[in-house]
Amino acid sequence: MASARQMAAGNPELAAAVQRSRRLLHRRALVAAVASTVPVPGLDWAVDAALLSQLLPQINAQFGLTPAQLDQLDPHQREQVQKAVTLVGSVLIGKFITKELVLRATRAVGLRLTTRQLAKYVPLAGQAVAATVGYTTLRYLGEQHLRDCVQVVQQAQLRLPVPR
Repeated sequence: MASARQMAAGNPELAAAVQRSRRLLHRRALVAAVASTVPVPGLDWAVDAALLSQLLPQINAQFGLTPAQLDQLDPHQREQVQKAVTLVGSVLIGKFITKELVLRATRAVGLRLTTRQLAKYVPLAGQAVAATVGYTTLRYLGEQHLRDCVQVVQQAQLRLPVPR
């Protein structure tokens, strides 16, 4: 499967949006990794949900896919975006991101999260494993969302917002 960066190749605006989003994603994944090392039951799940519920709307905004941005489109363009979202199958584009939506998305990687929970109780090596799994889990979910956003923008032929 092609990465978001590969999918955006040939379109400088889209490639720039992907790059900005990947920087946001990297920072949040580092926070998730640090939170994963703390041996408090459930803390990493709560941190992941909080990070994703903040991160996903920021990524959507880079691509013009927040509910407010979509409301500003003409009806035909908005319909094109909705068709593209349906085709891609994302439940996280063009919607207000809630913890329930985030938890639904994280179920896909539930086994990794369970492994992280167990690993953090093994001194040092376990915490390193938990941090690695925490980082890669958030990166995986974020990269998947990035690919979905790029696909929607390309299929709907959506113009990207001017970066702030």
